[in-house]
Amino acid sequence: MNDHEPDSRRDRELGMDRPIARRDFLNGVALGVGGVMAAGALSPLELLAQSGFPQDRPGYNPAALTGMRGSHDGSFDVSHALRDGSFWKQNAGSPQALTETYDLIIVGGGISGLAAAYFYRQRAGADARILILDNHDDFGGHAKRNEFHPKGRLLLANGGTAGIESPFPYSPEALGLMKAIGIDVPALVAANRKAGSPQAYEGLQQSYFFDKETFGQDRLVVGPPGGGRGRGGAPSITWTEWLAKTPFSSQAQKDIARVQDDKVDYMPGLTSDQKKDRLSRISYKQFLLDYVKVSPEVIPFYQTRTHGLYGIGIDAVGALECWGYSYPGFEGMNLDSKATGRMSFTARGDATPKEPYNFHFPDGNASVARLLMRALIPAALPGTTAEDSVTAMVDYTQLDRPGAKIRVRLGSTAARVKHVGPVASAPEVEVVYGRERTLYSVRGKQVVLACWNMMIPYLCEDLPATQKEALHYGVKVPLVYTTVALRNWQAFKTLGINGVTTPSGYHTGMRLESPTTIGGYKVAPSGPDDPVLVRMTRTPCKPGLPSRDQHRAGHADLYTTTFATFERNIRDQFVRALGSGGFDPARDIEAITVNRWPHGYAYEYNPLWDADFAPGEAPCEIGRKPFGRIAIANSDAAAAAYTDQAMDQAYRAVQELTKKGA
Repeated sequence: MNDHEPDSRRDRELGMDRPIARRDFLNGVALGVGGVMAAGALSPLELLAQSGFPQDRPGYNPAALTGMRGSHDGSFDVSHALRDGSFWKQNAGSPQALTETYDLIIVGGGISGLAAAYFYRQRAGADARILILDNHDDFGGHAKRNEFHPKGRLLLANGGTAGIESPFPYSPEALGLMKAIGIDVPALVAANRKAGSPQAYEGLQQSYFFDKETFGQDRLVVGPPGGGRGRGGAPSITWTEWLAKTPFSSQAQKDIARVQDDKVDYMPGLTSDQKKDRLSRISYKQFLLDYVKVSPEVIPFYQTRTHGLYGIGIDAVGALECWGYSYPGFEGMNLDSKATGRMSFTARGDATPKEPYNFHFPDGNASVARLLMRALIPAALPGTTAEDSVTAMVDYTQLDRPGAKIRVRLGSTAARVKHVGPVASAPEVEVVYGRERTLYSVRGKQVVLACWNMMIPYLCEDLPATQKEALHYGVKVPLVYTTVALRNWQAFKTLGINGVTTPSGYHTGMRLESPTTIGGYKVAPSGPDDPVLVRMTRTPCKPGLPSRDQHRAGHADLYTTTFATFERNIRDQFVRALGSGGFDPARDIEAITVNRWPHGYAYEYNPLWDADFAPGEAPCEIGRKPFGRIAIANSDAAAAAYTDQAMDQAYRAVQELTKKGA
C-alpha cells in the first residue's frame, strides 16, 4: 500500500472533502509558528504577545489538538536554520537580554530535562532557580499526550513513547525517581487487576491485510496463525491452514511454514558462539534467503517486523538480533540461551530473563512527564497520585510565573549556548533562544543540554572537534504514531477482528486501543456503537541502505509529507482493510492526529553497521563529556531510547555539575 496521488473522485469516496475534528487551532489562533526567522508578516501569536505567550493564556491545552502533531510546524525552524548555516545571517541583531538569572538552565523539556530539574533541586536545595526551555508547544519531549472527546467522552492516547519498560532493570536513581513522583508499578498493576479487564473486545481476533501492490491482490485474512490462542481468547489455526487463505504462491506458503514450524540447524558443525558470531554479521533477510533458502516472495511478509524497534526492516537488522527477539527460524539452531555475542542494547536485554512488563498509562509516558511536572511545579497539575493525574488538566499558566523558583518556557528554541568568558573560569553561561520571532538571552550558572544531542554542536561552537563529531554520529530514528478517532467500531465487530497487521501498508498496522481503567479514567466500550481510538504506526525508511542512511531518508520523507497526504493514505488503508465489514471512511472517521517525529528515538548502535566500540569509546560516551559549566543529558547520551536511560543521563549530568569544584 504505497503513497497515493490525489484523485478528486477517489478523494470524495474517501471523505477527504468531509469535515473532521481539526483542532490545529487553539482559542482561534494557529499554534506552532514560534520560529525566529527573518522578516515577514507578523504571526498570529505575535499579535497575542501583548496579552502573554500562548502557554500563559487560560484554556491552553495542546494535548487536545489534532492534525499534524509531534514535531509540529514551527518547532524546528530555528534548528534547521542553524544546521543550514543561515540562522545568524538572518538574525544578526543582538538578542534581547533578560534580567532573569538562574542557577541552572535546562535546554529540553522532555523526560530527561524534567528529571534533571528534579535531581538538581534535590541536590542544590529548594531555593535553586531553574529555567527549562523547550522548542515544542508542550512539555514532555517525545512523551506527548493526545486527547479526544467524541460524544463528550475523554479518550487518551500516546503521541510518542508509550511504555516505561526497559531491556534491563531500572537503576536505583531512576527507580527512586519513579517512586518519588508516585509511580509504583506493582501497585498500579494490582489496582488495574482489581478493577478488572473490560471484555468489550472478547473473541475478536488478529488479522493480516495483504495489498495488491505487493502481494497481487487485496485480501484480509482473519485469525491468528500458529499454535495456542490469540488475543481475546480466540482459537488459533496452524500455519499451513492460515497460509492457505493468503495470496502467497504454494511455494511461498511452504517456505513460510518451514520458517515458522521447522527445527533445523542451518549452520551445522559450528559451536553456539561461532553461530552467534556469524548471525551477528548477516541480516535476518540474508539468513532467510541464504540459509533457510526461502523464496524472495516470502521477504515482504517479514520485512517490516523490525520497524517498531529499529525503524528499519530486516534487510538492515542482524539475524542475531532477531534471535534475541524470538523471531522464527532459530528453533533448531541449538543456540545457548545467554545474551552473548555482538548484540544491541535492546536485544541483549530482551534475551535476558527479567520481570515481565505489563503496565502503561493510557497516554503513554506523557503521564510520567506530567507527574514530573507536578513534582516540580505542584500548582500546574492538581491531585496527589498517579491515578488522579490521568484525568487532571494541566494549568499551563503556572509553568512560567515571574518570581517562581522553577519556570518552564515552551515554544523556545535554543540557538546558542556559550560560556561568558574562558571556559575554565567563566562564572556563567549565556543561552540565546528564539521565541515568537524574537531572540532572547538569559544567563545561568550552569546548563544541562537535555536536547537532541545532534543539535549540540550547532549550539556550542566552542566544543572540541572530536566531541562535535561524536555528537553528530547518532542519527535519530524517524517514526509516526497516528491515532484515529472513530465514531464506532462496527466494522471491526462485523469482521471479528481487533486489529490489522499490514506488512506493506503506509502504516504497518492498526489496532483498537485496549480498554483501560485507572483512577477516574474508565474506557470500556459497552458495544460497537461506542466511539473508539485506533492506533497506527509508520516508520519511513529506504531498504538497501546502511541503517543511519535509512534514517536520514526517513527524516526527509516526514518533513516533506503533508497532513493531506497522511490523511489520504489513512482513509485508503482503512477502507481497503475494513471495507468488507461496512467501514465508510467518509462517515466513520471522527478525527485524526498524526504524531510526526522525523527525529524520533535515540539511535541504538547496530552491530551490522557500527563498530565494536571499546568501553568509553562509543560516540555517545565521547559526546556526553562535560564542557566547563555545561553537561549533556537526553537518552541520546545513552544511545538507548528508554525512559530509565533518559533519567540516568539526567542524573549523571547533574552529578557532573554539582560535584565539588564545579
